[in-house]
Amino acid sequence: MKSFYDKSFKLGILGGGQLGRMLLRETNNLDVKTHILDPSPNAPCKDLANSFASGDFNDADAVFEFGKGMDVMTIEIENVSVEGLERLKAEGVKVFPDPKILSIIKDKGKQKQFYADHGIATSPFKLVKDRTDAANKITEYPVVQKLRTGGYDGRGVQVLKSEADLEKGFDEPSLLEDFVDFEKEISVIVARNSKGDTETFPLVELDFNPEANLVEFLFSPAVVSKTSEEKAFELAKKVVDAFDYVGILAVEMFVTKDGEVLVNEVAPRPHNSGHHTIEANTTSQYMQHLRSILGLPLGDTSIVRPAVMYNLLGDPDHKGPVKYSGLEKIMEWPGVNVHIYGKAETKPFRKMGHVTITAETLDEARALAKKVQQTVKVISR
Repeated sequence: MKSFYDKSFKLGILGGGQLGRMLLRETNNLDVKTHILDPSPNAPCKDLANSFASGDFNDADAVFEFGKGMDVMTIEIENVSVEGLERLKAEGVKVFPDPKILSIIKDKGKQKQFYADHGIATSPFKLVKDRTDAANKITEYPVVQKLRTGGYDGRGVQVLKSEADLEKGFDEPSLLEDFVDFEKEISVIVARNSKGDTETFPLVELDFNPEANLVEFLFSPAVVSKTSEEKAFELAKKVVDAFDYVGILAVEMFVTKDGEVLVNEVAPRPHNSGHHTIEANTTSQYMQHLRSILGLPLGDTSIVRPAVMYNLLGDPDHKGPVKYSGLEKIMEWPGVNVHIYGKAETKPFRKMGHVTITAETLDEARALAKKVQQTVKVISR
């Protein structure tokens, strides 16, 4: 493979959202030339990449035409054309993650079956075709229903608490999972390069917004037992090795009340549960992803300072041109780091940015994060 510092080297990225935006900070540090395809002509990465093309990354032909001049292709969103990436791979373009892996991960049904086939601990599940099939196969409530494809940021996931909830159940191919009475939700970001070297970031704990069903707070490091921590690292490494994966992989897990650790699902890209690494760890998840896909040595993942990440979500009562209230105030406080994603329009619970709060102790970071939550608001003009 051509070296990344060769002036003719080209890295193609499918997706120009906030994850791509944060990845570009690290490509600039290595002087990697980046080229982005995104359906939105005003995507957050539009003015930051070396070149930007507006096009449908779910269209195989569009993906192939965009990527055939690249040396390496990667993604910042999994809902892209696997067929287009397969064609590029056949033409000699290096594609990470491998399209075959992506085809499994983007289908939550195939993903769960993969865990079952490889002896990876996960909750029991059933695959269903539609609402009627779900009604016939549910034997106990509550149960979690997930769309097999297309879901993101809390969409496409719902808890059916009783038979009465079947009316709101998805009428599409989906997954039924036994409801896990968990103590905590955690995540492990794991990286693996083409040599098979792996590095895990320290465990983080996730706190979800109950209304939007997406992460609101993240705590680093997670406060779990040493046994649960070891199980989580072992599971993350088992998953990344089973996939023969190259790149960064976020492995979301449950810690049950009896101390078991179960894989919930994975994301084959930089992830919300790794944003804090920009300030809080020696190597960020974005640099680690680059190191992985460019065949470079993996970086040190150790914690520099304990941290809390707070997602800046659009206010549920506001929609339209965005306005941030209270940003100047929170930026007066030591340890507060603001990231705005460059989205012009806010919507209820849309991810508009995040704030990472670092401190000498996790308790101090938690207290300051609560002040940030009470002070900053994402509203419309």
